[in-house]
Amino acid sequence: MKVLVVGGGGREHALAWKLAQSPRVQAVYVAPGNGGTALDSRLENINITDPHALRAWAATEKIALTVVGPEQPLAAGIVDEFRAHGLRVFGPTKAAAQLESSKAFSKAFMKRHHIPTADYETFNDAVAAHAYVDEKGAPIVVKADGLAAGKGVVVAMTLHEAHEAIEFMLAPDPEFNPLGVSHNEGGARVVIEEFLQGEEASFIVMCDGKNVAVMATSQDHKRLLDGDQGPNTGGMGAYSPAPVVTPDVHARAMREIILPTIRGMEKDGIPFTGFLYAGLMIDAQGKPKTLEFNCRMGDPETQSIMMRLKTDLFEVLMAATSGTLDKVEMEWDRRPALGVVMAAHGYPLHPRKGDVIHGLPVAAEDAMVFHAGTQRQDGATLTSGGRVLCVTALGSTVKAAQQRAYDVARNIDFDGAQYRKDIGYRAIKS
Repeated sequence: MKVLVVGGGGREHALAWKLAQSPRVQAVYVAPGNGGTALDSRLENINITDPHALRAWAATEKIALTVVGPEQPLAAGIVDEFRAHGLRVFGPTKAAAQLESSKAFSKAFMKRHHIPTADYETFNDAVAAHAYVDEKGAPIVVKADGLAAGKGVVVAMTLHEAHEAIEFMLAPDPEFNPLGVSHNEGGARVVIEEFLQGEEASFIVMCDGKNVAVMATSQDHKRLLDGDQGPNTGGMGAYSPAPVVTPDVHARAMREIILPTIRGMEKDGIPFTGFLYAGLMIDAQGKPKTLEFNCRMGDPETQSIMMRLKTDLFEVLMAATSGTLDKVEMEWDRRPALGVVMAAHGYPLHPRKGDVIHGLPVAAEDAMVFHAGTQRQDGATLTSGGRVLCVTALGSTVKAAQQRAYDVARNIDFDGAQYRKDIGYRAIKS
């Protein structure tokens, strides 16, 4: 069967790589793909990004299954477009994707369905937002209502940082909006919420509208620099599983967050299908609260999770698009996986493009370099985005996986490359 993966990042490379391993899959297309998917003989890049054109191509090519990776096409309604023409596609509808595409929608949904999250207020008026921050003080969290490629959240440790974030996020002119926020209909809005203390984890499930299959837990590293310093990014590395998600925390997350969300969406007339990612903050007592929802697999969490997945992903996705996820059992490699993101010079605000990448290794059973911001040109692989590669490895322990990943990363070189040297430190410390 033929499969289409929509997107061109590291998450999509990992999903396509895993799908290509299924004995039932004869071809995997990636639209638009990247330099890494171009290098894999089992994958074929398709240079189409318009949802209507992609749907027409998928129908002509008799694509058996489409998986949508990134948030932008989901928010634009690509799933609705494919379904309207009878094509099998995994992902949430445009209405359901509001859980991610609108922070205001998401927070109101959680409040309405009693899903634990931080206290908040929503503003479209900068004066009122600044006054609220002055009243509450710092630390405080400022979130753009619209999509911002994982960079629309500022954890402001000072009032100055909070006020600056408000100015950026409410700026109507993209030139004065360095976070790259896409405003929703109705104009710019910000959600300002309380700062939660604890440890973060990524809790991702697959949903078919009623049933869920739980993916392996993971932990992302959002800050650019070692020791969780520097600006927020789309994610500088991840590992799986996350020790902070104990069996008790896992049970509470399912009982108090995931299942009420699936039931709540169904009750609201917007059944949720697709990957549902709950970003959790787990306090010292092991109580999880929801930081955010994403309607897709996380990036770079996907890379580590796919390294550990032993079940045929194609079969799982076919069950998910048939409403039979309750019949699926996921099997995981007992070894932890850890991924280190190598980013371009100037990332996250001004990433440089066009640097030649040297030292890319061949894939091994325990190590894989997933590409994100790369492209092929004149026989060379060049940087083409902020997060360039995710060097991912398996190991008998998190420490062993970390060592293997860094051994590979040290042999890869491009001008201005930057990466954290401490991915996985919380699991190793614990």
